[in-house]
Amino acid sequence: MPRAAYTFCVLEALWRALRRRDVYAKGADRWGDPRARLLDDAAWGIARPGVLTSLGLPADPDEKLAELARDLDAAYRQVADGLGSNTAVRIADGRIELDRLGPEPEPAGMAAVRDAVAGMLPRIDYPELILEVNAHTGMFDGFTHITGSDARVEDLDISLAGVLVAESCNVGMGPVVKKGVKALTRGRLQGVDRAYFRAECIGAASAILVAAQGDIDIAADWGGGMMASADGMRFVVPVKSLHARPNPKYFGASKRRTGATWLNVISDRIMGLGGVVVPGTVRDSLYILDAIHNLDVPDRPEQVITDTASYSDIVFGLFAICGYQFSPRTADIGDTRLWRIPTKNRPQPRYGKFEDLPRHTVKLSAIADRWDDMLRVAGSLVTGKVRAYDLIRMMSADGRPTGLGEAFAHYGRIFKTQHVLQFLHDESYRRTINAQLNMTEARHALARRIFFGNLGELRQKYVTGMEDQLGALGLGLNCVTWWNTLYIDAAVKELEAGGMRISEEIRARLTPLQFEHINFNGRYPIARPELTGALRPLRDPGTEDDDG
Repeated sequence: MPRAAYTFCVLEALWRALRRRDVYAKGADRWGDPRARLLDDAAWGIARPGVLTSLGLPADPDEKLAELARDLDAAYRQVADGLGSNTAVRIADGRIELDRLGPEPEPAGMAAVRDAVAGMLPRIDYPELILEVNAHTGMFDGFTHITGSDARVEDLDISLAGVLVAESCNVGMGPVVKKGVKALTRGRLQGVDRAYFRAECIGAASAILVAAQGDIDIAADWGGGMMASADGMRFVVPVKSLHARPNPKYFGASKRRTGATWLNVISDRIMGLGGVVVPGTVRDSLYILDAIHNLDVPDRPEQVITDTASYSDIVFGLFAICGYQFSPRTADIGDTRLWRIPTKNRPQPRYGKFEDLPRHTVKLSAIADRWDDMLRVAGSLVTGKVRAYDLIRMMSADGRPTGLGEAFAHYGRIFKTQHVLQFLHDESYRRTINAQLNMTEARHALARRIFFGNLGELRQKYVTGMEDQLGALGLGLNCVTWWNTLYIDAAVKELEAGGMRISEEIRARLTPLQFEHINFNGRYPIARPELTGALRPLRDPGTEDDDG
């Protein structure tokens, strides 16, 4: 065999083994062994009591499994008893059939309130909106100099607003530069970009906005902040980048068209909580748990909603052991397996119509034998020692679960079954999931509107540049959401003061994702609004607007 051909065959075999996680590159980040980054024995011994307490997990697996068995049995019985009156669900020929949800009727008076509020929102340029949000919240206090210096140059807020517009609109510095304005010269903007505009500062500013939104009354009508959704927004990357991948589904059939995905997490109050940039591949959904563990805000959501393609049994298990209720939208319900926990020393319970379905049994011994390893994984994930994506790939390499992967899969099947049973039984649960995901899509539409420059393509070669620019887009989205929340609240209160009755149900359906009143285009005049802490006047919804 020619030496060159032999070398090529060895390299190809090594590449395939690395992808299957049969071989690891010692000390490498992407291709290293994720097990080597788990908490070691000494560190785990110190962290173990705190991890168990914070996650509410017992050291004894039998105690936890007995609790889950009782919960799953109760869920089966509740759903089975309700099947007679649940006309949306049918079980026939060994399959579950679930009717598609129709549109939920709007409450009486919704259209009038929605139109009135939209007509009252003041018209504003995007840069002025950013500066007004900073004046109310002090979000730019989250930006610190890279050297750690506390000194801040004059009109730093103007410069930061200029950089934020340039990055979030994807237009570059050109449209923002003003030669006669010291804070907006090209040199000043480039210096501020290098010294202040980095991921940790952008995240700190977003966290300020998320906290400040909680002080606006109407935000409480949208949710409690304990539910979040995670979904990916795709960007074509037309430049050569190690962090972009081809994907025929999203970027076209040509291997030259590559892209990346911004996997962002959004609260039920419609504020961005953080996100990660991942290569634009089909399996980027496996990064969702990493995104949840790297939020900009200190408070973690309790429930995480995703689309159909984002789950597997192992993913369910990892979310559950880390303390999250994982709630993916279940589209192909007829192909979903329901699992049962076997009983000891007593007959297996019977659950009415569910007896017509194929029976699948959770292997409790697989969980019990690996319980301490599973706890160590949970501790390593919540402390940031290891990435969930790497663990998932390692535990399910080439479609063959390892022993630890099998344990997480069986653990996840319990929670997946609970989720499916609730999905079948509770229409409001299904509507909540759909509403949250629809809101995520609406927020992505607003993001496309803001990120309009350069054909909406992400033209950063390195992952740090991608993270900084998409982080700026996330901060811009939060600025728009916060500003709209403030003025929607003011508009609702003015309408109520004028005698209009607005129910909680109507307030809950008003959205801060409107943008028709915001101008994102132009040469961007950037100047502080002279509001002295007050709000700008609301428009009269009954008056024609020449600027509309």
